[in-house]
Amino acid sequence: MNDRQKATAQTCLTAAETDAMAFPQIVGALNEAGFESYTVDLRRSTATYFLPDGDRVELAAHKITTAIADHFDAAKMQAAIREAQQQVAGYTYKGFCEKAAAAGCASYIVSFLGRRALYIGRSGETHTEHFPD
Repeated sequence: MNDRQKATAQTCLTAAETDAMAFPQIVGALNEAGFESYTVDLRRSTATYFLPDGDRVELAAHKITTAIADHFDAAKMQAAIREAQQQVAGYTYKGFCEKAAAAGCASYIVSFLGRRALYIGRSGETHTEHFPD
Protein backbone atom coordinates (compact mmCIF):
# COMPACT_ATOMS: atom_id res chain seq x y z
CA MET A 1 0.00 0.00 0.00
CA ASN A 2 1.38 3.36 -0.92
CA ASP A 3 1.26 6.63 1.02
CA ARG A 4 -1.40 8.09 -1.31
CA GLN A 5 -3.73 5.18 -0.56
CA LYS A 6 -3.17 5.52 3.19
CA ALA A 7 -3.85 9.24 2.95
CA THR A 8 -7.03 8.62 0.96
CA ALA A 9 -8.30 6.19 3.60
CA GLN A 10 -7.60 8.70 6.39
CA THR A 11 -9.16 11.54 4.41
CA CYS A 12 -12.31 9.51 3.80
CA LEU A 13 -12.63 8.47 7.45
CA THR A 14 -12.16 12.05 8.61
CA ALA A 15 -14.62 13.29 5.99
CA ALA A 16 -17.22 10.75 7.15
CA GLU A 17 -16.78 11.66 10.80
CA THR A 18 -17.01 15.40 10.08
CA ASP A 19 -19.81 14.98 7.53
CA ALA A 20 -17.64 16.62 4.85
CA MET A 21 -18.35 13.86 2.31
CA ALA A 22 -21.41 11.69 1.71
CA PHE A 23 -21.21 7.91 1.42
CA PRO A 24 -21.27 7.82 -2.42
CA GLN A 25 -18.36 10.29 -2.56
CA ILE A 26 -16.38 8.23 -0.05
CA VAL A 27 -17.00 5.01 -1.97
CA GLY A 28 -15.90 6.73 -5.18
CA ALA A 29 -12.68 8.09 -3.67
CA LEU A 30 -11.74 4.80 -2.04
CA ASN A 31 -12.56 2.79 -5.16
CA GLU A 32 -10.51 5.19 -7.31
CA ALA A 33 -7.56 4.74 -4.92
CA GLY A 34 -7.71 0.97 -5.47
CA PHE A 35 -9.55 -0.20 -2.36
CA GLU A 36 -12.13 -2.97 -2.72
CA SER A 37 -13.77 -2.83 0.71
CA TYR A 38 -13.65 -1.55 4.25
CA THR A 39 -14.98 -2.59 7.61
CA VAL A 40 -15.95 -0.53 10.64
CA ASP A 41 -15.77 -2.19 14.06
CA LEU A 42 -17.94 -0.19 16.46
CA ARG A 43 -16.66 -2.17 19.47
CA ARG A 44 -13.00 -1.47 18.75
CA SER A 45 -13.52 2.01 17.22
CA THR A 46 -11.56 1.09 14.10
CA ALA A 47 -11.98 1.34 10.35
CA THR A 48 -9.94 -1.02 8.16
CA TYR A 49 -9.51 -0.44 4.43
CA PHE A 50 -8.58 -3.37 2.15
CA LEU A 51 -6.81 -3.62 -1.18
CA PRO A 52 -7.44 -6.58 -3.53
CA ASP A 53 -4.10 -8.20 -2.59
CA GLY A 54 -5.11 -8.31 1.09
CA ASP A 55 -2.96 -5.37 2.13
CA ARG A 56 -4.82 -3.13 4.56
CA VAL A 57 -4.62 -0.07 6.72
CA GLU A 58 -6.39 0.10 10.08
CA LEU A 59 -7.28 3.53 11.42
CA ALA A 60 -8.65 4.71 14.75
CA ALA A 61 -12.26 5.82 14.45
CA HIS A 62 -14.43 7.81 16.83
CA LYS A 63 -15.75 6.02 19.90
CA ILE A 64 -19.46 5.44 20.18
CA THR A 65 -21.21 6.18 23.46
CA THR A 66 -24.23 3.93 22.94
CA ALA A 67 -23.95 0.36 24.21
CA ILE A 68 -24.33 -2.17 21.40
CA ALA A 69 -27.74 -3.77 21.95
CA ASP A 70 -27.83 -7.49 22.72
CA HIS A 71 -30.43 -8.16 20.03
CA PHE A 72 -29.95 -7.12 16.40
CA ASP A 73 -33.02 -5.19 15.22
CA ALA A 74 -32.96 -5.17 11.41
CA ALA A 75 -35.88 -2.71 11.21
CA LYS A 76 -34.03 -0.15 13.35
CA MET A 77 -30.89 -0.72 11.29
CA GLN A 78 -32.80 -0.15 8.06
CA ALA A 79 -34.32 3.05 9.47
CA ALA A 80 -30.83 4.40 10.27
CA ILE A 81 -29.66 3.46 6.76
CA ARG A 82 -32.65 5.23 5.14
CA GLU A 83 -31.89 8.39 7.11
CA ALA A 84 -28.32 8.26 5.81
CA GLN A 85 -29.40 7.62 2.23
CA GLN A 86 -31.90 10.46 2.33
CA GLN A 87 -29.57 12.78 4.25
CA VAL A 88 -32.47 13.77 6.51
CA ALA A 89 -32.22 17.04 8.38
CA GLY A 90 -29.79 16.67 11.28
CA TYR A 91 -28.14 13.52 9.88
CA THR A 92 -24.56 12.89 10.96
CA TYR A 93 -22.34 9.87 10.46
CA LYS A 94 -21.58 9.78 14.18
CA GLY A 95 -25.31 9.79 14.89
CA PHE A 96 -25.71 6.95 12.38
CA CYS A 97 -23.12 4.91 14.29
CA GLU A 98 -24.96 5.54 17.58
CA LYS A 99 -28.25 4.39 15.99
CA ALA A 100 -26.52 1.35 14.51
CA ALA A 101 -25.21 0.39 17.96
CA ALA A 102 -28.69 0.87 19.47
CA ALA A 103 -29.98 -1.46 16.73
CA GLY A 104 -27.43 -4.08 17.81
CA CYS A 105 -24.88 -3.56 15.05
CA ALA A 106 -21.35 -4.37 16.23
CA SER A 107 -19.63 -3.91 12.88
CA TYR A 108 -20.25 -3.47 9.20
CA ILE A 109 -18.50 -4.30 5.95
CA VAL A 110 -18.77 -2.25 2.78
CA SER A 111 -17.93 -4.16 -0.41
CA PHE A 112 -17.38 -2.12 -3.56
CA LEU A 113 -17.15 -5.31 -5.62
CA GLY A 114 -20.44 -6.63 -4.25
CA ARG A 115 -22.04 -3.16 -4.21
CA ARG A 116 -23.42 -3.78 -0.73
CA ALA A 117 -22.95 -3.22 2.97
CA LEU A 118 -23.33 -6.02 5.49
CA TYR A 119 -24.33 -5.02 9.04
CA ILE A 120 -23.44 -7.58 11.70
CA GLY A 121 -24.89 -8.05 15.18
CA ARG A 122 -23.07 -9.33 18.25
CA SER A 123 -24.24 -12.90 17.76
CA GLY A 124 -23.84 -13.01 14.01
CA GLU A 125 -27.19 -11.70 12.83
CA THR A 126 -26.88 -9.74 9.61
CA HIS A 127 -28.64 -7.25 7.39
CA THR A 128 -27.49 -6.77 3.81
CA GLU A 129 -28.07 -3.42 2.16
CA HIS A 130 -27.41 -3.23 -1.58
CA PHE A 131 -26.13 0.07 -2.98
CA PRO A 132 -28.92 2.10 -4.57
CA ASP A 133 -28.70 2.42 -8.35
